Amino acid sequence: MRIVVIFVFTILAGLASALGGLRDSDTRLEQRELTGLLAGQVIEFFDGSKSTFLNSGRYRYTYTDDGPVWEGTYVLGDNSQVCINFDNGSGRCDVFVKDGTRTILITAEGVRFPVRNITVAAD
Repeated sequence: MRIVVIFVFTILAGLASALGGLRDSDTRLEQRELTGLLAGQVIEFFDGSKSTFLNSGRYRYTYTDDGPVWEGTYVLGDNSQVCINFDNGSGRCDVFVKDGTRTILITAEGVRFPVRNITVAAD
């Protein structure tokens, strides 16, 4: 029970920080919209890193195509929230928003990363 309470507080703290990075021009997404945007997709950022959200609920992140891969599972929630539970036991919650036609990832620390490209993931 204590672990569940700590996890819930961690999620809420991360969400509060991420939402601190919101701008008036940002639009938060409901779970249905977020699922349509991310599930089964590879999200590529301008630094070349990629987040892969497989339809199975598995998640992969790589900073470079030939670099190490961090794997885990993801959960998509309301208010644009995306929580990742990595296989190594760590986790994080961030948000994806729309700013006009641009998709933006806002980290738990409130840092904004615009999405460069979205493609279909190979399962």
